[in-house]
Amino acid sequence: MQAESGAWSPYLVGTLIGLLSMATFYFSNKPLSVSTAYARLAGLVGNLFSRGHTENLKFYQETKPKIEWGVMLVFGMLLGAFIAAITGGEITAAWVPELWEQRFGPDVALRLGIAFVGGAIMAYGARLAGGCTSGHGISGALQLSVSSWIALACFFAAGVATAHLLYRL
Repeated sequence: MQAESGAWSPYLVGTLIGLLSMATFYFSNKPLSVSTAYARLAGLVGNLFSRGHTENLKFYQETKPKIEWGVMLVFGMLLGAFIAAITGGEITAAWVPELWEQRFGPDVALRLGIAFVGGAIMAYGARLAGGCTSGHGISGALQLSVSSWIALACFFAAGVATAHLLYRL
């Protein structure tokens, strides 16, 4: 189940994700994806602080903020990541990874700020592309969707370009 480093084998994890995707299609007739679930969670939070404003947004008139299977998948992903980190011996108390610290220094606020901005850009991109990396890269690619394969190629190209910008310059 684990590679030499303690991390889970990517072959095992890839196989499990493929099986999960097939099971998701079989049992719910829905693709495995989470970007809409994050938007639903944002709507639930919005309802706590400003229900009237949230209900007036066009997106939430069409996609009601509610706890449904995708939202539960998000919580399952968090739990699964925690279990994988524990069983793989990869839990650390570091807020700033060593590679980041070597390149940008030990500033926790900078690290969290960049992570937040990156997450916001990814969320915007997922909504713009009509799906997230799991929706296009897993479910869409398994269905041989041309748009998903194009999106998947763009994800990899952007990831490589970003890594080069952050760690090679």
